[in-house]
Formats: sequence, structure tokens, C-alpha cells
Amino acid sequence: MANDVCFRTLDQDKPWTLDTYLSAGGYDEWKKVLKGEFTPEQIIAELKTSALRGRGGAGFPTGLKWSFMPRNVPGQKYIVCNSDEGEPGTCKDRDILRFNPHQLIEGMAIAGFTIGATQGYNYIRGEFWEPYKRFQAAIEDARAAGLLGKNIMGSGIDFDIEVHLGGGAYVCGEETALIESIEGKKGQPRFKPPFPASYGLYGRPTTINNTETLSSVPMILKNGGQWFLELGKPNNGGTKIFSVSGHVNKPGNFEIPMGTPFSELLEMAGGMLEGRKLKAVIPGGSSTPVLTADVAMGMNMDYDSISKAGSMLGAGSVIIMDETTCMVKTLARLSHFYYEESCGQCTPCREGTGWLSRMVHRIEHGQGNQEDLDKLLDVAGKIEGHTICALGDAAALPVKSFLKNFSDEFRYHIDHKKCMVAN
Repeated sequence: MANDVCFRTLDQDKPWTLDTYLSAGGYDEWKKVLKGEFTPEQIIAELKTSALRGRGGAGFPTGLKWSFMPRNVPGQKYIVCNSDEGEPGTCKDRDILRFNPHQLIEGMAIAGFTIGATQGYNYIRGEFWEPYKRFQAAIEDARAAGLLGKNIMGSGIDFDIEVHLGGGAYVCGEETALIESIEGKKGQPRFKPPFPASYGLYGRPTTINNTETLSSVPMILKNGGQWFLELGKPNNGGTKIFSVSGHVNKPGNFEIPMGTPFSELLEMAGGMLEGRKLKAVIPGGSSTPVLTADVAMGMNMDYDSISKAGSMLGAGSVIIMDETTCMVKTLARLSHFYYEESCGQCTPCREGTGWLSRMVHRIEHGQGNQEDLDKLLDVAGKIEGHTICALGDAAALPVKSFLKNFSDEFRYHIDHKKCMVAN
């Protein structure tokens, strides 16, 4: 698409190289910053106009987040990129690292200047070995070209990036757990407040953004915040990368304008596998509520529309399920994931995720009873909103939405000791 933002170099030969990125106008905005053509206030104003919202799942306005940083406070400050990407169904950030790493570097550098940070860290998921190697090579090329380091191009501006390879813990996608991990400690979320903008990495002011968020910044400065806003819709500016997986003919990443109808995205992904009927959609990754086919086909792909439909855009991880899917088995798999990934710090999550997993497992294997359904909702309600981070909510929301939208399947499993879906 002509309006691609983060994937704009994909049609080029070896799109991950410095030469390719420079030929596409790469680092032009960073060079303007180094020449004094942008002030931090101007950059933040453009981001606010653009309506760029956090692409990692929270959807918080990026310009507002950057404005929270106490830029003029003396001492070290940090910009951290969250490339952990552990949400089941999510696979977009790794492709930015693989195919357009220099745009992320440029975005991080611009962010560092804007918030007054001279050091950046990119926290990359431990399993992402190829993306890690690509990004590390890109950093080295940028340094060799004089685009990172001390007194860059004689501007008096310092900025450099280091990579921290994580250990594959889902909870480290939470920003304060990520900070703890970089510091060499166990990846557990911190109590907030204080927030990272006042007390972050090594106790210093820190801003943390998602890979796709930071990679969007150079194009916003290049074409203007209004241009980016008009790619999408009010309060939902720009394009968004949606990772489509499941029962479709062409699973993959699709960068499309915010507000695109779900039906069009499904068509881009080749339609339903083997012509089967759509049954359910998880629109934002495994932590977001599942929707029925009828509701999904009537929604648009943006924060507000998906929220109105009863779910969340999340990281844009669209999981498609057809008529052959057993919803009980699906929930059993998701609940086991959150049980395994809980860090154990909060009692409701540590104990509650185990309860959820075991109860759904019992129902799936014909050992459940009708009281289990009420107990599942009760336990989910006692987890949701009672934990330090959102992992507890991530475990509870699928349970509540699966039982709300597909209760007949759960009751059938209990009454007939088998699945109502013929596989």
C-alpha cells in the first residue's frame, strides 16, 4: 500500500540495510533534528496532532506520554523500546526488526532527543534470534555512519542504543517488569506510582514505547501529524499493523488504515480456510475478549469501534476461528498459558490463574459440573482489577467473554461429557 508507514521499505531489495533505508529518505528527520530544525515541543505537538496511540496494547496517546517526561531535570534519562512481543497471536514487531530496523533506530533517536535521553535500550524477546541479529547489525551500521554516538554530526547531541535480550517471560512485556529485567532482577512488575516517567530504569526518568509506536515517528515528522491522522480516523490516527492468524488462507501481517472494516481485513487474509464459516474472532491478542462472528463482521479495526463491539484492539493480533473450533478447548489452552506465565507476585493471579486453568481443563475432559461455570466467573471477577499488572485481567477477560458468548458449548461439555463440535 502507498500509505505504509512501518513497512514502507518492504518492496525494496534487502529492505533491512542502511543503504536501502537511506535511499527511501531514511534518517532525514533525524538529521533535521541534529541541525536544530525541530524542537522537542514541536515534535510533541506533531505527535499529539497525529493521534498516534501506543501500538503495544494500551493505546495511550504517544505525544501525551512524551510530554510527561521531566526533560530539563539534570541527570540521565532513558528511552526504552518494548520489543518483547509475547502476546499469543502477535507477530508484527519482529517483522519491523527484521525488515525495517533503521526506522526503529531513527524513531528511538528522535524520542531520545525529545525527552532529553542520551541512552536507549531495545528489549527484544529472547526467542527472536533473527530479529535480534538484524537489529544489532543495524545499530552497528548506524554507528559506523555517524548517526549514533557522541556529538553526532557535530550537533552536540549524544544518543546511543543497546539491545537487551530477554528470557522469554510474557510478564516482561509489562513496562516495569521489563525495567526490572534490564536491571538484572527477576522480571516482576513494580507498584505504581511512582511511574517510569519519574522513577524508571536505574531510578531515572524513563519513557517506554512499543516497537511499532517508535517506528511510526519518523514518518509523522516527515509528512506531518495531520497527514498521519488523516490516514486513519479521529482519535485513531495512522495505519496499524494487524497480525492475522488462525483459520484463514493467507495469515500474516497487514498494515492498513485505522478504521478499515474487519470484513476487508479478512478478505486481505484470503478469506476463511477451505471456505468454512467464521465462528469467532479475538481482535487484539489472547488477552482481549472474544467476539462472535456476527459482531466481528460489523466492526471496524480501530480502538473505539472494537471497544464498542465489546473487546479491545490490544496489539492488533487478530485470531480467526472457524466453525470446527471447540471453544472449550481453546479457552483451556489460553487459561493454561496465563497460569504458566503468571510471575506469582500477586495472590489473586498466582492462585486464581491455576483455578481457572484447572476448572476449564476439567470441563474440557468431561469432568465438570454446572457449578463450575458460576465458579469460573466468580474467580475471574476476584482476579480482575486486583493485581499489580494487567496479567491478571488478561487471564480473566477471556474466561468471562468465552462464557458469555459461547456458554452453550460449555454446558454441552458438562452435560454430554464430550464436545458439541465435530472434528
